[in-house]
Amino acid sequence: MAKVIELKYFNTFWLKKIKSIVDVVPSTTTYTSNVGATFTVAAVAASEMKVGQQVTIVDGANTYNSYVKERNSNTEFVGGAAPTFTITGGVTINFGKIINFDQVPSAYAGSLADDWLIEESRIRGGYNNTSVDYGVKAYLVEDEPDQSHRFSSLIHSGIFNSRTGVNQTNQFSVGEDITRTIDPSNGSVQKLYAEDTNLIIFQESKVSKSLIDKDAIYSAEGNATVTTRPLVIGQNVAYAGEYGISTDPRSFAVNGYRKYFTDRDQNVVCRLSMDGITVISDYGMTDYFRDALSTAGPSTNITTNIVGGWDAHNKQYVLSIPKGIVAGKETLAFDERSKGWTSFFDYDPIQVISLNNDFFTTNDGKLYKHYPTNPPSRATFYGTTYNSTVTFVFNGAPSMVKNFQTINYEGDTGWRMRTFTTNTDNALSISEAVFATTLEEMQNSLLVNSFKLKEDKYYADLVNDTASQSGEVVFGRSSSGVKGFFGEVKMGINNTNVGKKELFAVSTGFVQSS
Repeated sequence: MAKVIELKYFNTFWLKKIKSIVDVVPSTTTYTSNVGATFTVAAVAASEMKVGQQVTIVDGANTYNSYVKERNSNTEFVGGAAPTFTITGGVTINFGKIINFDQVPSAYAGSLADDWLIEESRIRGGYNNTSVDYGVKAYLVEDEPDQSHRFSSLIHSGIFNSRTGVNQTNQFSVGEDITRTIDPSNGSVQKLYAEDTNLIIFQESKVSKSLIDKDAIYSAEGNATVTTRPLVIGQNVAYAGEYGISTDPRSFAVNGYRKYFTDRDQNVVCRLSMDGITVISDYGMTDYFRDALSTAGPSTNITTNIVGGWDAHNKQYVLSIPKGIVAGKETLAFDERSKGWTSFFDYDPIQVISLNNDFFTTNDGKLYKHYPTNPPSRATFYGTTYNSTVTFVFNGAPSMVKNFQTINYEGDTGWRMRTFTTNTDNALSISEAVFATTLEEMQNSLLVNSFKLKEDKYYADLVNDTASQSGEVVFGRSSSGVKGFFGEVKMGINNTNVGKKELFAVSTGFVQSS
């Protein structure tokens, strides 16, 4: 919108609007009250009215048409205060489009200087100088002039060459073949990754690649022959498997020729490499990812995004999955050398970054470096030190009911047994080893529920902590062990002010239960 202001006989000025007027969507509000009550338009409609907006009120025989003049408590409408009349039935208020622009500058901005621009129409404002106008406008025939969102299409501009100074990134010639549409039934394009002379395209439910500067010609037998053509985006070829990246492009990570990503819709984690797509969540973690990805928080919030990245220090794919909207995240790592998910972590990253074999994450607007050379305490993330735990499952002779009597481990001192549970019983936790130096200390240590060191191995008896069962002869705690088909033990260590503590092996002794 522009308005001409005649200021001098030889010159004119253009009044141009800087800020666009907000679009007003017509709406209808129904006001109900007892028949005979007094109805005031300003009291009901003030929260929804826009300056210059057409307002129509219908109540039986009463009809009121006007537009909003000002937004204050005294004069809401043109012609004075808003009308007040007695209700004869249901009142319908129709809010239409803006039909009057007299008060627009003062209504949508704090001052005229912020909202409008005055510009001379003649160069330097001189007498008979060249007048600047909008000039000739190009006329284009468009079948559909409205804006459209092509969520599965790609478009490219002209070339950019820094050596020759050619910059055509602002040119999108409709006379050239610069668009490529991917199958829209596979959802929107979420991620693009250029590898060698191919463009890998990640859609919500499909992964494909498009050839760059070349095309594929298929023979009658179905064999493809690649040929060079002056075509930026060539033939699109889909990878086998109905897997995509859903709406989680932040889960993408790359290392060499391996690309990792999650498919929230299929509840799987995938790897794209030279042999195609492989579902790596099937490596012993199918049930976990089925539950974790199906209940993950919304992908529209950065704090509840599924975040993935490559850990160059440990050579692992790190994946952080939100447990819900406010329940935090679970972070774990996949190791190609072990072909499995090796560990859970206690940190919740917003971003995962690797640089020069160093591993970084961001949280709360800060950058943190993991695995420093001389850490004050191990397992310290974002200023908080966590305890480390390792869980083992013992299932020897699975069809036999057993009594697990002892727990043994090989490794450094300091490890404690947090829990030992079976399908029927629980054992008391066992503290770290207590070293005796005198005869009295050796005698007392036999009565302490802790690990004992013998021949470079640590041993402890399992003391039953399960409530008495009906028909049992021994009540309360006993050192007879814990009964069940299988046993699950969790070993832990306090990482505060301690160095590296290794745990080589954990075993248990059991006998057949009578």
